[in-house]
Amino acid sequence: MNLALMLISVTLIICGLIFFAAGTLGLLRLPDLFSRLHALTKADNLGLGLVMLGLLPLAPSLWHALELVLIWLLVLLSGATGAHLIAKRALHDDGEDPS
Repeated sequence: MNLALMLISVTLIICGLIFFAAGTLGLLRLPDLFSRLHALTKADNLGLGLVMLGLLPLAPSLWHALELVLIWLLVLLSGATGAHLIAKRALHDDGEDPS
């Protein structure tokens, strides 16, 4: 059972890292700010979720598992808030005269 749990954890962590790589690729390759924000926030949220799911079975206690979930929720909140503020500022700056 321990080997199966370790294989599931490693698989989830690797899948999460693949989503992180896809988000980074989207950040570098997509044409405009809004597409980049979308790719980055979606891929990073899912990637971090998969990494956290992979780490949960390895947590030594329930308290450590709850800490991991809390970290994930805080990162979700801060990522969404940051992306919203960047997009709002970009929309605001589009209507202004650059001079």
